[in-house]
Amino acid sequence: MLLLLAFQHGMGSRLEVGAEELGRFCARVSALLEAEDWGPDTLDALRRLFLIVAATKYSRRLEPACVAQLQTALCSPRCPERLQLLCAAVLREMAPSDSLSLSCDHAQSARQLGLVASVLLAQGDPQQVRTMGQRVMKVLESRQPEGPSLTHLLPVVSKVASLAPDALPEEQTKALSKRLGDWLRYASVQQGAAHASGGFFSAPRARQPGPVTEVDGTVATDFFTVLSTGQRFTEDQRLNVQAFSMLRAWLLQGGPAYPSATDADDRSELEGSTVSVLSAASTTSHLLPPAEWLREKALEYCQRLLEQSGRRALRKADSDLQKACLVEAVLVLDLLCRQDPAFLYRVLPCLRALRTRLCGDPACARALLPVARFFLRHGEAAAVDADAVYQHLFTRIPSEHFHSPMLAFEFVQFCRDPLLLLGSNLDLLKTSFPNLFKFLAWSSPALTSEFVALLPVLVDAGTAVEMLHLLLDLPSLTAALDLQLRSSQAASERPLWDVSVRAPGCLEALRDPQAQGLFQQLLRAKASGTTERLTPLHQVLQPLASCARVVQCAQAVPTLLRAFFAAVTQFADGALASRLALLLLERSDALFQVEGYEADVHRVLSSQFPALCKLHPQLVVEQAKELLEFVGSLGGPSGTGYMLTSVVWAIGEYLSVSWDRRCTAEQISRFFEALEALLFEITQSRPSAALPKCPPQVITVLMTTLTKLASRSQDLIPRVSLLLSKMRTLAQSPAVGPVHSEDDLGAVRTRATELLNLLKMPSVAQFVLTPSVEVSQPRYHRDSNTALPLALDMVSRLLEREASLLPG
Repeated sequence: MLLLLAFQHGMGSRLEVGAEELGRFCARVSALLEAEDWGPDTLDALRRLFLIVAATKYSRRLEPACVAQLQTALCSPRCPERLQLLCAAVLREMAPSDSLSLSCDHAQSARQLGLVASVLLAQGDPQQVRTMGQRVMKVLESRQPEGPSLTHLLPVVSKVASLAPDALPEEQTKALSKRLGDWLRYASVQQGAAHASGGFFSAPRARQPGPVTEVDGTVATDFFTVLSTGQRFTEDQRLNVQAFSMLRAWLLQGGPAYPSATDADDRSELEGSTVSVLSAASTTSHLLPPAEWLREKALEYCQRLLEQSGRRALRKADSDLQKACLVEAVLVLDLLCRQDPAFLYRVLPCLRALRTRLCGDPACARALLPVARFFLRHGEAAAVDADAVYQHLFTRIPSEHFHSPMLAFEFVQFCRDPLLLLGSNLDLLKTSFPNLFKFLAWSSPALTSEFVALLPVLVDAGTAVEMLHLLLDLPSLTAALDLQLRSSQAASERPLWDVSVRAPGCLEALRDPQAQGLFQQLLRAKASGTTERLTPLHQVLQPLASCARVVQCAQAVPTLLRAFFAAVTQFADGALASRLALLLLERSDALFQVEGYEADVHRVLSSQFPALCKLHPQLVVEQAKELLEFVGSLGGPSGTGYMLTSVVWAIGEYLSVSWDRRCTAEQISRFFEALEALLFEITQSRPSAALPKCPPQVITVLMTTLTKLASRSQDLIPRVSLLLSKMRTLAQSPAVGPVHSEDDLGAVRTRATELLNLLKMPSVAQFVLTPSVEVSQPRYHRDSNTALPLALDMVSRLLEREASLLPG
C-alpha cells in the first residue's frame, strides 16, 4: 500500500539510483530527521526513500547515520504518526540488517510498540520474536481500556503465534483467548458517534448513533460481525474485525488444539473485557475453559457469517466482502471440526444448506472449494455423500471460470489434496482432465509447475493417448477459449487479452457446422475415449496464433510433455507404448503453427520415441508398415530433423532378429530401400525455402542405420559400401562447400570412412553394429577383457596391418 501511495505522489518517475546519489539523499534525510523537521519536505523525502529501497529486487544499504535517525524518529514521542509509519516501512525493507539496534523497550506507546514489532519481526531473529511476543502479551494483559492501543498489537500477536507459538506463555494465551471470544461475540451493535465539529450548536444538536445495518440495508437484529455496515465504528467493533482476521491462525497455532487438564479446572471470569459482564449472563458459557470458550464463540460467529452471506448486498464492495468472509468462515469451521469432532454435527446442517445455495450461484465459485474440502475431510465421518459437489466442481467450474487466475490456482491446489486422490474421487478427477486443462491453457505460466506435479496422478493406461493429444493441442485450446470468450461475453465482463489481435474470420467460422463439432471436441468437459484430427480447426484458429497467451502456452508444452512421458513410462505396457509411438509419428506434422512451437515439440518427441522403443523393442517390427509410410512420406527433414533422426536410429537399433524373432530379411530389405532413397533425395536436393538444409546428424544416422541393416542381411553389403563411398566422395566435393560447413562435411567423411572399414570384416561389423542383448549389460563396458572398445581396437589393428601389406 505504501508503495502504491508513493507512485501516486509522483515518486515513480526514476528508480535507478546509484550508490553515490543514494548516499547524498540519505544525508539529506538524516539532516531533516535530526532537525526534527516534521513538515512536508520530510514526508516527501521519506516516501522517496521508501520507494528506492522497496522497488528493487536487490538489497539496498543505507548510510549508518540515516539508519540511526530513522530508528530515533520511529521511537520519538514527538514524531507524527505518518512519518513513523514511513520510517518503519523503510527499516522493514532493509531487514535482515546488522545495523538495526531497535528494542521493544524503546517503544513509549502501544502504537509505537506495534511499529517497532513489525520491524523486529522482519528481522526474523527467533530470540527477538520471543521477547517481543512476551512484551506484547504483557501489554494486552495490563487491563487497559479497550481503546486504540489494542488495535495496533493484535496483528503482532497473530504474527508471533505463527512464527513462534511456544513464545507465548500459557496463562497469557488463555487470557487472550477469552478476550478474543468476547470481541467476536459481544461487540456493540450501535454505530460509532460522529466527531463533534466544535461549533456553538454542535453538542446540543448532535444526533445519537443508530444501529448497525446488514449488507442489504436492513437493521441488524443479531450481534455485530465483519459483514455489519455503518457510517462509523466503535473501537470494540474494530477489535471484532481484527479478532476474526486472526482467528484461524490463532486457533491453528496460537492456542491449544484441545482443552488441557488445567483448562478444565479454569472456571475464572472472562477478564479484561469491558463487556465481560454480558458473558456472565450465561452460566454455561462463562464456565468454559478459554480454548473451548473461543471455539464456541468462533462457531457462533461463523454461523452468523453464513447467514449474512446469503443476503443481497447493495454495493459491489460488500458483495466481494461477503464472498471473502464466506470462504474464511468455512475454513474456520473446518478447523473447528478437526480440533473437536463434536462440532461436526452442529456444523453440518448449515453447510448442507450452504452447499445447495452455492451450487446454484455461479458468482460464488471460489467459495464452493472450501465447502468441497470440508465434505472431503468430514463427509465419511458424518455419512454425507458429497458426489454432487464434486460433479459440479469438475464439470461446470473449469468450463465457466477458467479465466479466473486465483480460482484456477486454488482449484488445482484442491485437486492435489491427498484425500481427493483416493477411491471414486480419483476416478472422477482422472476423467475430468480435459476440463482441468482449460485452467492450464489459460494460465500456463502460473500453473505449469502445479500440473507437472499433478500429471502423474491424472494419467493412466486408459487416458494416456487422449491426454497426449490434448497436451499437443494445448495452444489451440488456448486460442479456442479466447475465441469462446470473444463471442460469448459482454465487453464489460471480458478478461484482458491481446487487443492487437483481431479475429473476425474466426468468429464467422464458429457458425460452420464442421468447425462447431471440432470446437465441442476440443472444449469437452470429460475424457471421451476418442480423438479427432483437429487440423481443420488449426486453420480456423491460426489468426490467434500470435496472441501472447497462446505463445506462452506453447512455451509450456515441452515441460509438460516431459512430465507426461516420465509418468507414462512407469506403467506403460507394450500395447500402450506402440500406440504412443504411432501417435508421435502422426502428430509430428499436425501441430498448431505457433512460432517456434513445432521445433520445441519435435525436440521432446524425438527424445521420447527411442525411449518408447526401448520399453517395447518389438514395436519396430509390429509397426513396420507405419514406419515405412512415415519415412516414405518425407521429402526431407523438416526443421532440424529431430523426429526423422530418432525414427531412423530406432529402426537401425531394433529392426533385428535379436530383438524380435518375427523380423525377416524381406523387412530389412524394404527398410533399406526406403532409407536409401531418402538419403539419396536429401543429399542430391538443393536447399530451398520448402526444403531446408539437411543437418549432418540426419545424414550420419541414415548412413549408420543403412550399415546396420546391411550387416544383418549381408546381400546388402555391396550396395551400402557403394553408397558410403559415394557419400565420402560427395563430402569432399567443392560443389557442396557453400551448402555445408567444413565441420559438417568432416563429420560425414569420418562416419563414412569408419563404416566402410567395419564392412571390410562383415562378422566384426555384425558384432559391433548389432550387439547381442547381453552386450548392453554394464560388465561389457567395465570389463577390459570383454568391453566393446577392445573389439573396435582389434579391428583397427587388423585393418592397419592389411593396409601395410598392400603394394605401393
